[in-house]
Amino acid sequence: MLSKGEQDVESFSLAIKNLKKNLVVCEKCFNISETSPCNICSDLKRDTSKIIAVEEPLDVIALEKTGFDGLYHVLGGVISPIDGIGPENLRIKELLAKLKKSPPAGGVTELILATDPSLEGEATSMYIAKQIQKENLPLKVTRIARGLPVGSDLEYADEITLTRALEGRKEY
Repeated sequence: MLSKGEQDVESFSLAIKNLKKNLVVCEKCFNISETSPCNICSDLKRDTSKIIAVEEPLDVIALEKTGFDGLYHVLGGVISPIDGIGPENLRIKELLAKLKKSPPAGGVTELILATDPSLEGEATSMYIAKQIQKENLPLKVTRIARGLPVGSDLEYADEITLTRALEGRKEY
């Protein structure tokens, strides 16, 4: 920054200052966007029969690069008792409500669980799958394949690894 011109530094600082002011959380998927609903939720060409649940907004960006054409649901983290984060601290209730509201004909037929392949990510996916079983919702629940190293984050994975992980997902 020291080597940049005064105008560049001013523009950069203004952009950072306005960053939070210009961003909102999408009312449908909970992704960070400039509008609500976001561009993904507003896109009529998306496959509304598939919803992929992810931990954080950066995961949406990573999965968009793979060509995934369904909808998203950002959970806002993972279950982590050590950190004091339980299911009630995530957007799991909102996900279940969205799935219950979906009409059987032309509605959501598959929920893809795409949490990180960590202990917390696995626990969160298992919890969601069990909640869906408990609610007896008529949809297929899948988990992305284990093409990602354990302990890594989706946002740092390359497109090929993420594409293979999506292709190799299995039903819970």
